[in-house]
Amino acid sequence: MKKILIVEDESLVGHHLKLILTSAGYKVTGISESVNEALTSIDEQKPDLVLLDIHLKGVSNGIDLARKLTERNMAFVYLTANFQGALLEEAKSTMPFGFIVKPFREDDLLTTLDVAFYRHQNSLESSRQQEMELNQKLKEIRNYDGDRVQKLLRVADKIQAYVPFDYLNFILKNANSTTVTSIGFLRIGFDEYQVLGEQELLNVTGIDHISLKNIYSSLPTLNRAKYFNDEEFDHLCNQNSLSKIIADTYDFESALFFPVLQDNSVLIRYEFYSRKGNTYGQQHVALLSRLLNVLGSILENDRQKIITDHQPSVLSTEPLLPKERIRDFDGIVGQSRPMLTVLDHIDTISPLDTSVLILGESGTGKERVAKSIHALSGRSGKPLVVVNCASLPANLIESELFGHEKGAFTGALEKRTGKFEMASGGTIFLDEIGELPIDLQVKLLRVLQEQEIERLGGRGPIKIDVRIIAATNRDLEKEMEEGRFRLDLYYRLFVFPIIIPSLRERIDDIPALTNHFISYFSKKYKKQISGISPEAIAQMLDYAWPGNVRELEHLIERTILLSKTSIIEQVLLPKHPSDKTSSEPQAGARMKTIDENERDYIINVLKNCNGRIRGAGGAAAVMGLPPTTLHSKMKRLGIK
Repeated sequence: MKKILIVEDESLVGHHLKLILTSAGYKVTGISESVNEALTSIDEQKPDLVLLDIHLKGVSNGIDLARKLTERNMAFVYLTANFQGALLEEAKSTMPFGFIVKPFREDDLLTTLDVAFYRHQNSLESSRQQEMELNQKLKEIRNYDGDRVQKLLRVADKIQAYVPFDYLNFILKNANSTTVTSIGFLRIGFDEYQVLGEQELLNVTGIDHISLKNIYSSLPTLNRAKYFNDEEFDHLCNQNSLSKIIADTYDFESALFFPVLQDNSVLIRYEFYSRKGNTYGQQHVALLSRLLNVLGSILENDRQKIITDHQPSVLSTEPLLPKERIRDFDGIVGQSRPMLTVLDHIDTISPLDTSVLILGESGTGKERVAKSIHALSGRSGKPLVVVNCASLPANLIESELFGHEKGAFTGALEKRTGKFEMASGGTIFLDEIGELPIDLQVKLLRVLQEQEIERLGGRGPIKIDVRIIAATNRDLEKEMEEGRFRLDLYYRLFVFPIIIPSLRERIDDIPALTNHFISYFSKKYKKQISGISPEAIAQMLDYAWPGNVRELEHLIERTILLSKTSIIEQVLLPKHPSDKTSSEPQAGARMKTIDENERDYIINVLKNCNGRIRGAGGAAAVMGLPPTTLHSKMKRLGIK
């Protein structure tokens, strides 16, 4: 019998929930009214899932409790009467397994709990499998008899998907002495890292050799793993000069330090840094702790002296381990931070059979991502069947997806195999799944649950083996609220979401995308066009790109066709209302609020600082604010 803890400060609601859950066969371990009370009950009763309200008695609320549950890897479902705007975004960041909005129907509650248990079990099994694979890979690296830099580089590469970082710093003891040094790995591409030994660190930061030695000698010791977010990261930089130099140089905002604490080990600790705030949590500490033995002994078979300033380190910008790691991702172009996250997700989920939901605006490349997942999976030798749900006639959707027998309906003159049967053994990609009628969503849910379909006019179910990847540009949460998309189907698909950034969010990729399309269309149309001028690129970087990558592709194709020279000198960008940047207020125009003006000011400063927040020349320094204060303002004003 599954156990559920109810965390609800309204007594009537709590007892009503208890009656429903008890009648449905669950064991309710208790009803808690505050976070502290709930934590005590969790420690004593060990529930399988927590059903919690957002608004609770006391200083802490349900979101505070949710963060602690996430760290413990416990399943939880939110229950609230108010789920809008910033509150919803904050709640989603805690990675819940479902939402229930008051007032609720009993069936919706039980369905949400059923889906939550399924998702949690699925995530646990997936995590265990991935952790076992990582442990084995690290053991193989430990036995690698090669260059120390390459060995640590392999560790960095393998651990990236589990503990994300922009910079991984290894703190090491020099051979035959008590002095300390470091080797750092800065991520510059999906499988590309720049190696920074002592000499590179001196070159990049501009400090002198004696100062760096003094910094190493004064590094604070750390006896337990700890992560640093927000104010704690600023405090770390104030106490740790090496962290401050690294953070200021590369604009990092959070960190995780993991000491290995093993006798006679030359490896003292792992230091993970990220440019995103609040990157690290207890779940990362727990994972690293379970891998402590192999992480601490990774250099035990190494007899090479630690790199010093007398032994130049290696600067690597080439792909790491080409035979194992090179991925073409079905031609996906992009090395910006948002796209690296997408590529990491593709690399992580591809080998598994988990359902995937791809979210993003029109033109961002959702089908390209689906094809990449299939190509890198164990099903790559089997069919990938693409279905655009928006283009199917309403009266033929069921027949198209599941097939029909001869004579099943008027006009069914022969038996027809549906898309799911065609994809059996492979993958089906359901594009624009938000357009699927509600009655078909029920049948799709059955396919997800039972891996079986039934043809129209058929005599019974047919077992299939198919992986489902779905995509939409719709706001499915809004669709659920308005009754156009089933909540249970949403959470079945939401096991592993991949959010594709708009082109506005990845402008660093515009030059690479442009050159890619120039090369492609020049060959296609047999034109001798070798590049594009800096002025034209500047035009494109300032454009809003409402049509995303698809609009960029079509623009370059049109430009190639019209071009008379070998270099594209200018591009004819369409004008959109959003392009009007007149600073003069129009007659009768609404005056901006203080918050709106502050938001515009911060965005302009960030643009002038190339998105850099921390360090000399960063936005925080320009505005005369501590970085944490600027982050708080950005969070409040919705600036990402």
